[in-house]
Amino acid sequence: MRITIHLDTFDSTDPAVYAILWLDNEARKWSREGHAGMHLPEWGTLATRDGTTRIADPETQRVLCEFEGLDLGASSGPFEGETGRVLWHRHSHHPAVNGHWHVQCVDEMKTQPESGLFAGPI
Repeated sequence: MRITIHLDTFDSTDPAVYAILWLDNEARKWSREGHAGMHLPEWGTLATRDGTTRIADPETQRVLCEFEGLDLGASSGPFEGETGRVLWHRHSHHPAVNGHWHVQCVDEMKTQPESGLFAGPI
């Protein structure tokens, strides 16, 4: 399953901050598809625990964002239109910035990706 998720409405001075991420539940990885004012690596790893999905930096494994209520293992979801709160850990030594996540698309099809971004060990 692949999920396209939109992050926005962050408590910051710039209201245009956003990111669009593609989550690959099977590979347990994510990629950045679009962004403005939100500095994230091109891809990383993801994990779900206690109903919260966390994305991490691929090199340091530092958690970058926490999607509260986004449970990738739930039998009832995720579903298109689902929303919740995201905590963006912009800087490791500052408090997280609050925002919102929104599921734009859920793709249940098993197709080969056009790009080999996630090629390599899983």
